[in-house]
Amino acid sequence: MTSSEKSFLAKHFSHVYVEKEVLSHPVTIKILENLRSSQIVKIDNYKEVFCRAGQNYSLQEKSKKLILAKKYREFLYPGPSICHNFGYDNFFYTSNILNCIYSCDYCFLKGMYSSANIVVFVNIENYFKEIDAILKNQSLYLSVSYETDLLALEKIVPFSSAWIEYAASKQNLTIEIRTKSANFKALEKLKPQDNVILAWTLSPQEIIEKFEHGTPSLSSRLSAIKKAIENGWKVRLCFDPILATEGWKTIYEKFLNQVFGELNREKIVDISVGVFRIPKDYLKRMKKAFANEITAFLYEELENVYTYPKELKEDMIATMISRLEDFLPSYKIFVV
Repeated sequence: MTSSEKSFLAKHFSHVYVEKEVLSHPVTIKILENLRSSQIVKIDNYKEVFCRAGQNYSLQEKSKKLILAKKYREFLYPGPSICHNFGYDNFFYTSNILNCIYSCDYCFLKGMYSSANIVVFVNIENYFKEIDAILKNQSLYLSVSYETDLLALEKIVPFSSAWIEYAASKQNLTIEIRTKSANFKALEKLKPQDNVILAWTLSPQEIIEKFEHGTPSLSSRLSAIKKAIENGWKVRLCFDPILATEGWKTIYEKFLNQVFGELNREKIVDISVGVFRIPKDYLKRMKKAFANEITAFLYEELENVYTYPKELKEDMIATMISRLEDFLPSYKIFVV
């Protein structure tokens, strides 16, 4: 974990709200051991805090609180059509943490939830039980960090390692852990698994500084990726979302040269590419709470999803694909 990540994390979790039912859960105990200076507040149900009316998302982002709860049902969800399935059948995602420690201007979570606080469903064993039942009849491709950044929270909530250890014995399960963190050190002692993909979302440094608040620099992420590759992990690169900010062609051209100038392209499993896109209702909520370049853009709507106008979108994708094919074969490049 970089020093910037540590300092960003330190601003948060002054208070931890804990459902009474999970006070003695092993994961709860572990988390509270990692947050000894936090004030503990007992609650009956996480929705008392997370779903209450009149919350100020922008204010909460400055000092996020942690909420520990129990999940009772719907441990897995079908993968949404606006996301990549990388050619896998039975694409699902799971959310044992809601919300992210980072604060990216374009993040769909800002339109999905009315709270910036973070919910951890500590009963991860119930997720495993449901997956075990599914795996008896079919294989499964599972995104485990869809609504959060697990690796960024690993120091406090060790779920990345828990998922990796669980997947180690499951031959018909493939999991993806997607992250912007540079915290590969948290996984260094674990044995790489063939059915675990570590997927890094990468953006130009100009984009990081402008839109990805609190996230590690591009150079820090690339250093983490190099270590992961050296240690034998399968690594995916995610250039998603590409943003149509001023001078984007020059920015992304320089960016791709830097990425593939530093990484061993032969060791990259595959790449995802996608322009900014977001469900219609989420963007409407974001517009009410945030005024920035992302929310102010005049998008086009298609099937209840907002994205860039067709001509611009096609230009952005074509530009990226043309350049990426200089570095990797086309069968390794997935586009949404």
